[in-house]
Amino acid sequence: MHGAGTAWKIWVLCSTLIGSALLIGCENPVSSESEENRAALLLEHTIDEQSWNRKGYQGLLKIQSELGMEVSYHENISNLPELKEEVKHLHQEGVDLVFGHGKRFGDRFMKIQESYPDIRFVSINGSTGAKNVTSVQLKGYAMGYFAGRLAGEMTGTDTIAVIAARSWQPEVNGFKEGAKSSKPSVEVISTTTGSWNDKEKALQKLQKVTEEHADIVYPAGNGFHVDVINKAKEQGQKAIGYIGDQSDLGEAAVLTSTIQHVENVYRMVAEKHQQGELKNGVETYGFEEGAVSLGPFSPEVPEELRQQLNKEMDHYKKTGELPGVRRETGNQRQEKK
Repeated sequence: MHGAGTAWKIWVLCSTLIGSALLIGCENPVSSESEENRAALLLEHTIDEQSWNRKGYQGLLKIQSELGMEVSYHENISNLPELKEEVKHLHQEGVDLVFGHGKRFGDRFMKIQESYPDIRFVSINGSTGAKNVTSVQLKGYAMGYFAGRLAGEMTGTDTIAVIAARSWQPEVNGFKEGAKSSKPSVEVISTTTGSWNDKEKALQKLQKVTEEHADIVYPAGNGFHVDVINKAKEQGQKAIGYIGDQSDLGEAAVLTSTIQHVENVYRMVAEKHQQGELKNGVETYGFEEGAVSLGPFSPEVPEELRQQLNKEMDHYKKTGELPGVRRETGNQRQEKK
């Protein structure tokens, strides 16, 4: 270990455990088939702390197993000095592809990229770019839009709510507009916690929207979504899952989930890097690339509505046209985290 925070070094390929998917370190690292490419993942927290970070780790496993690259992950890299220290060591070890798992890494990469011209820096949901810096954005607006259409159709009180971490989240704006496109009379209560992880505040927000008769809630924060769904279920409300498939929390309560397939995006980006096809600046991935989707529908969702939404989503994948919207605008493509 070295650098600030916890920095796990796991040059592959000792063991991959299917299911728990743990990378195990070795005293004698095994060479990868690709001697030219080594990838590293930088995280602000730990892989066990949030579902968001876990998604990044699963992406690293895909890069390892499917592309034969040597990989490592490094936790608790939360500020610029820690980042500089970690990248210095990664450069010495021959790493040429560095993922920053979150929007904040984009600006930090821009401050150091000139010192490491042989490293390709990739930030997830950033908006920066340079000769060796790529920002990858997941197009969350559309998945939120279709989840909103479902909620608009399923509400019995004509009042639904979204509890977000940040007001700028594209899936949140999509959810609100999708609900309105489905049922113009529906009231969408939108509130934010100001944090991805503040469970207590998120539950307080849930209580408030419950008092305002919201019967469906969309908790769009990867640190509190499970707590909100469980509480909503106890109160007899329905919910929309976030980040991953939350149907295991209760098929009757979770109408669907907005899923971000970060692991697929990591693999696609790494493959482009191997092939020399990864562009500078911003690259976007959405429904078409299998980067986002809706999860399984609850048995509570009528079959006719399921078929309608599936048809609309298929149409969107082919044309980029959302129901009730002629085509997706630039503002709708300003994506997340």
